[in-house]
Amino acid sequence: MSPAIRASFWMSGAIVSFTLMAVAGRAVSLDLDTFEIMMYRSIIGFVIVSCVVIAFGQRSQVRAHRLGTHLLRNISHFAGQNLWFFAITAAPLAQVFALEFTSPIWAIFLAAIILGERLTLVKLSAALFGFIGVLIISRPFGGSVDIGLLTAGLSAIGFAGSAVFTRLLTRTETIASILFFLTLMQFLLGLFFAGIDMDIALPSSANMPWLLVIALCGLLAHYCLSTALSLAPAAIVMPIDFIRLPVIAIVGILFYAEALDWYVLLGAVVIFGANYFNIWHSTKRPS
Repeated sequence: MSPAIRASFWMSGAIVSFTLMAVAGRAVSLDLDTFEIMMYRSIIGFVIVSCVVIAFGQRSQVRAHRLGTHLLRNISHFAGQNLWFFAITAAPLAQVFALEFTSPIWAIFLAAIILGERLTLVKLSAALFGFIGVLIISRPFGGSVDIGLLTAGLSAIGFAGSAVFTRLLTRTETIASILFFLTLMQFLLGLFFAGIDMDIALPSSANMPWLLVIALCGLLAHYCLSTALSLAPAAIVMPIDFIRLPVIAIVGILFYAEALDWYVLLGAVVIFGANYFNIWHSTKRPS
């Protein structure tokens, strides 16, 4: 089996996981706020990661090094994930997923600031067209700001920051260590913000299966994506990831009676094209 086919298999797992996480997030949002969702998701994830680390003898890989970078990474991801959970309840799922694809665009600027990467004409052009795609989706002119679309867009910035700090951490830290501190720190952040009002809701028996889906799919989605990228270049993996959009659009139509918005699909195509051109240019070999 070729690496491209194996990468497609793993990306199918990522697509299913991201879709299930969105459905589960909507289901529990009626009883739990986003901070509570993140708290319960993270404690379940922490237990799972800890068991895996112990079972596979990887305890020595979990090192309390670079805790400041871990904290910055997790604050960024925590903010992005909370905004995403809110967005999927306040906007059509296809719009949320389309705006999530702007994350690599924001990462271009954050990588220049944090990692010192050079801003090239190609990267700036990709960012410009990505912004045009956002305008096509949100159509902000002549109307009020849609809070669902605003939080979806801001969540992409949070995910971009998380990705950049993850790249920084992977230079010295293991995946086991990154996942361990991811789940631990985000549990503590969730506990703090959920407990500010001194009223943390306990999950009902009906919500527990959905919380398990959120926790498991969150870990599985990123594992599948990372595995796919280790098997095939981003130029092959990324078009497969784009299938998430029509899949979630179909879910929105069938289960939530969300109308198909052709502007969303057009804007998503523009965003995808900008991202793909940037990846293609950075990975092409000189002839």
